[in-house]
Amino acid sequence: MDDLTGRIKKAALDTGFSKVGIARIEHLSGESAHLTEWLGRGFHGTMGWMARNMEKRQDPRRILPGARSMVCVALNYHTDAKHSDKPESGKISRYAWGDDYHEIVSKKLEELARRIVQLAPGSRSKAYVDTGPVMEKAWAARAGLGWQGKHTNLITKDFGSWVFLGEIITDLDLSPDEPIADFCGTCTACIEACPTDAIVQPYVVDSNKCISYLTIEHKGEIPSELHPQLKQWVYGCDICQDVCPWNSFQQSTNIGAFAPREKNVAPKLADLVEMSTEEFSSRFKKSPIKRTKRAGIVRNAKAVLQGITKEEKRGIME
Repeated sequence: MDDLTGRIKKAALDTGFSKVGIARIEHLSGESAHLTEWLGRGFHGTMGWMARNMEKRQDPRRILPGARSMVCVALNYHTDAKHSDKPESGKISRYAWGDDYHEIVSKKLEELARRIVQLAPGSRSKAYVDTGPVMEKAWAARAGLGWQGKHTNLITKDFGSWVFLGEIITDLDLSPDEPIADFCGTCTACIEACPTDAIVQPYVVDSNKCISYLTIEHKGEIPSELHPQLKQWVYGCDICQDVCPWNSFQQSTNIGAFAPREKNVAPKLADLVEMSTEEFSSRFKKSPIKRTKRAGIVRNAKAVLQGITKEEKRGIME
């Protein structure tokens, strides 16, 4: 590892990122073929944006001419709170319990980008956080941060899959890291645990069945036949991550903004259904949940209520 690469990595950790790795920029041939096949099977649902800008997804040099390296970072977001199994409560994905990660990770990436320019004056870069035509999990795997599990999330040895990812495309020629092996082995816990059978085969998720997609990205009503399988999830889903053996190595985040907001860990389904637009705006200000708008949360809560058993409904009424 050359001196500049080492200093950039140190800058990333000093900025507050949990992990950092470097990948050499080249055409993502294998990953692009997998994405093309996945799109061809219609597994992206209504996420039409995933089929756009394919040239840029395949090769970041189409984004930043002259790009030579990808600086990949991960930020741990795990907190120790537990979801409630009470039938009157909904479940929100752990990543959305606190403030919107886009803003938090973006600020840290901007700071890192500034430090890179200080270390290498005249260099050019472009940063992304879950936005733009960048295959972030593929690059994170190439940079040695972890591997893509059978549920398709990136798994790290240090923090499990409880990490947010970010990337800086740069024209600097940095020393790349080696990818690490896939440590999923013969485990199929995530596949077996998915209540909607969304993981149709190892490393392939059909978004049309995925609870996370259905409660966040999906436009329109959630198919009634899937209501009983929602398992209280009103925003996102953590089931495939909760059962992953590698997530037993999680560590608590030191980012206070990721701490659960009051009522986000076990929101009352009835409250969500009856929530006004003003209440929604106030309660979920600077939260990723604002992405669904009030109509989305109400739709999800109603779908959960419609899918629970008569006994559970009776318990809620009581």
